[in-house]
Amino acid sequence: MDPNPKNFPILSYVMEKLPTIKRTFSNAAAAADIDVENPPEAAPKPQEPHFELTERMPHLKNPKLISAMRAAVTEVAQTRSTLQALGIRPDHEAVDAARFSLSEISAQSSMDSEEVKEDCKAFKAVIALDEMHEAYERMLSEAERRLEKIYEAAVAGDEVIEDEMENGKKDLEQEEVDEEVVKVLKEVELGKEIDRVDLSGRKLRIFPEAFGRMKSMVVLNLSSNQLEAIPDSVAGLENLEELNLSANLLESLPDSIGLLFKLKILDVSGNKLAALPDSISHCRLLVELDASFNKLTYLPTNIGFELVNLKRLSIHLNKIRSLPTSIGDMKSLRLLDLHFNELHGLPHSIGRLTNLESLNLSSNFSDLNELPETMTDLTSLKELDLSNNQIHQLPYSFGRLVNLTKLNVDQNPLAVPPKEVVAEGVEAVKAYMTKRWEEILMEEERKNNHEMQEQAQAGLLTRSASWLKSYVSNVSGYLGGSGKSDADSYLNQQL
Repeated sequence: MDPNPKNFPILSYVMEKLPTIKRTFSNAAAAADIDVENPPEAAPKPQEPHFELTERMPHLKNPKLISAMRAAVTEVAQTRSTLQALGIRPDHEAVDAARFSLSEISAQSSMDSEEVKEDCKAFKAVIALDEMHEAYERMLSEAERRLEKIYEAAVAGDEVIEDEMENGKKDLEQEEVDEEVVKVLKEVELGKEIDRVDLSGRKLRIFPEAFGRMKSMVVLNLSSNQLEAIPDSVAGLENLEELNLSANLLESLPDSIGLLFKLKILDVSGNKLAALPDSISHCRLLVELDASFNKLTYLPTNIGFELVNLKRLSIHLNKIRSLPTSIGDMKSLRLLDLHFNELHGLPHSIGRLTNLESLNLSSNFSDLNELPETMTDLTSLKELDLSNNQIHQLPYSFGRLVNLTKLNVDQNPLAVPPKEVVAEGVEAVKAYMTKRWEEILMEEERKNNHEMQEQAQAGLLTRSASWLKSYVSNVSGYLGGSGKSDADSYLNQQL
């Protein structure tokens, strides 16, 4: 939310005084170490900063506006400090795993053992910590929005305070329904079956509940409006195959969207979504899903297990740090676009996407520095974009990508293959990596042969030493014994 200093000098000055919070994730084990009921002692609160609002903005005369801005700044600072005190947030898969394990334990008849109780306590700690992060991050987002509105009012010289702005928002929500919407609803009332509705770019703020009764609708386009929520009644569109909600103001999708069992194309790009509902996995006929240009930090854990018919998945321009392992079960996937995220790596299951033809991993910058060896199992891959990352070397078996025709590795500190090979094109890169892979295999084979020879020689020496020891023992027994015929016979046989 921190503004560009050139565009918002005063707000930039204010925000620089505040402690920053960076959202981070960890695994369940790390989160379980935190005792939510008995948190560690908080560090002493820093002295509240003094903001010279009247000096920096001398045109401010409204005491209510000044008071509102100070209160908003304090709220943002306190919420950020609380998030810092909570520590690292567990990742989505760890939270899902904790919930699943807890439900399994609850289903068991006996929970008396101390070990089970300790496990329950750890799982509950993970879930509680995630919920606290979720609540405080929502509070922070709302506090920052309030501060932005108050600042805009102050810059414009308006004598508007927060209560008046809220009233104005309510007035806007009471605008008359769009004429085209009225026309569509009247046609439905007259019994006319409508299979396509296009209400894009009409500045709609509300999704009409009556749309949920349009059973015959197949295509619905509500893109480029000002929708902030989609009602549960959307589940009534039981024959809907294509839904376009792009370029709106949506912060979440209803769980009922999972009841659109015939949905094949879903576009929710260009919104403010922080997550996709888990129920989206129930739309098993989905062929295209575009959730790009949002605020996603993860994908539903089981999304790959259910969306086995998905061919195009576009989730670029988000804040995704990792992909669920179930991604490897999207066996029909042809295109996967992940550019401009915060990926730290790819799951090994990525290699199971044997029908994937286009993969864009560009512009994950310093977060992405290596690729899994299983990525070379993508034998159908034709286009691969790895530009603007921190990748030092390609997988040794990269030459297995026999169908690859387009490769972009610009702006990477690539050492293997060298730059001069990259400059010659994708075929030169594949040939170089194939040769290098063969050399590595030959070297490993030589090492294995050498080790086997050493082991064979060691075994021969061991057997010889054992035989010699047995021979000496028998000779010693003969010389030290009474010279019985059986000892003589054994010695003769050995000689």
